[in-house]
Amino acid sequence: MSSKEELFLLIRRDSREGLSVRALARKYGVHRRLVREALCSAVPPPRRTPRRHSARLEPFKETIDQWLLDDLEALPKQRHTVQRILARLQQELGAEIAYSTVWDYVHRRRQEIVGAAPSVGFVIRHNQPGMDAEVDFGEAWVDLAGERTKCYLFAFRLAYSGKAVHRIAASCGQKAFLDGHVHAFRTLGGIPAGQIRYDNLSPAVTGVIRKSRSREEHPRWHDFRQHYSITPFYCEPGLRGAHEKGGVEGQVGYWRRNYLTPVPRVDSLDELNDAFAAFEQAEENRRIGVRIRTIGQDFAHEAPLLLPLPGEAFETGLAFTPRVDRYGMVAVRVCRYSVPVRYIGRTVHVLLRSNEVVVHGRTEIARHPRLTTKGAERLVLDHFLEVLLAKPGALAGSEALGQARRAGTFTPAHEAFWFAAKHALGESDGTKALVHVLLLHRHLQHRDVVAGITAALAAGACTADVVALEARKAAETEGRSPTVTVTVPLPEPVAPPELPLPSLTEHRGPVPDGHRHRPAARTGCPTRTAAAEPDRTKNRPPATRPASPASA
Repeated sequence: MSSKEELFLLIRRDSREGLSVRALARKYGVHRRLVREALCSAVPPPRRTPRRHSARLEPFKETIDQWLLDDLEALPKQRHTVQRILARLQQELGAEIAYSTVWDYVHRRRQEIVGAAPSVGFVIRHNQPGMDAEVDFGEAWVDLAGERTKCYLFAFRLAYSGKAVHRIAASCGQKAFLDGHVHAFRTLGGIPAGQIRYDNLSPAVTGVIRKSRSREEHPRWHDFRQHYSITPFYCEPGLRGAHEKGGVEGQVGYWRRNYLTPVPRVDSLDELNDAFAAFEQAEENRRIGVRIRTIGQDFAHEAPLLLPLPGEAFETGLAFTPRVDRYGMVAVRVCRYSVPVRYIGRTVHVLLRSNEVVVHGRTEIARHPRLTTKGAERLVLDHFLEVLLAKPGALAGSEALGQARRAGTFTPAHEAFWFAAKHALGESDGTKALVHVLLLHRHLQHRDVVAGITAALAAGACTADVVALEARKAAETEGRSPTVTVTVPLPEPVAPPELPLPSLTEHRGPVPDGHRHRPAARTGCPTRTAAAEPDRTKNRPPATRPASPASA
């Protein structure tokens, strides 16, 4: 109870004892008008806030009101702020008004204008189990390999149970869009039988037909949804369609606040996606709103009603056939990736997926995390070892070595072996000894090779044979096999091009007179066969070649 309400209560109580209005005013030190208000009502009247009038602002109020009305149709991030309104008044109309005066008026009028706008009603939707789902993309920041990177969170949410599947990717393009669907269908074990609600995302929609729900779909998305029997429902463009899939709109923000805060630090996006599986499992014990059952309990009822997955998977990656350049690199979009140098000059097959790039010859020959920065390069030191055996001096300043050091695959043990080998064998031979040690990683486990390097250095040996022997000893000490099964594919044979057989008489110039060709055989004369041809090479001494200066 406020102090004024207590005063009114005391005045009304004393008035019942016979005190007059003048006596009550004298007793409590208030005006007689306040005493009469207390006798009329036990509740004090609300205090009236005085409305201040600004003579300088008065000529511009209609203009400000029109700008605020125009903001109702503008994009949220491009609406007038108080500072922008003040700047326009000063620049366009020459007004001389204080910032606080404009702020007071805009703050009050904006509430009145928004409140006067017609309100939109909402209808509670009853979702059937196994039927509908919602899809959305959201932005998220990740400390990826020590660098703050902007990524995109794909969310697929079942409308009935609230079971959601998430996938984070380096982009929100079509490959990430399709990969997110495939991952969601595999995780859920089926496909919703009803509609899946979407924004008008560019990976799926190439054109919006006005005043209708019809859309011009991307051909690849059309093939994908036909393969998985997806029935899409495209929401209205802009903010008007946000409420049509409000569940997944809130899901993206919920996931970002609870599982991506603080900013996660990971070495790769695959590591973060693996962690999402544990987070989603923990979410099954949560209750949404006032529901009496958990997400997991509702999903257990919904899972058997999903449609089965098709027998064949849909390849979501884009296929390219680039040629390997002389540096052992292939260009994919705006980035370059290394492949084994034995494929230099050959055409390889590349699959560009949302988070990785896979290179195939006859079999898989390289796999890289996808790069998104224009001009970025990804090199693997193992791809260039054959060249480094012939050119050992190129190792020290190579970009492949720098990336191996940053990735941690070229360890301090390798550095120590290289230093000792150069000191014992010389610069060139010591580097070749290191390359032979690096070749051991192709068929021995990495930790065993590192242990072998440490043991070889302790024994004062700087040869790959000693490192290999010590690596196998380290593995046998732990009771396991040190061998890594790595199938090194042979170079794929190049098929000759199918060309027509050349004609012996084609492109032959005119024959001069007197030089006519003799026929192969005359009428009545027997032709000579190969069997009748005498063997002129029999009993002939073998041909000898003059000795070259090098052999001499």
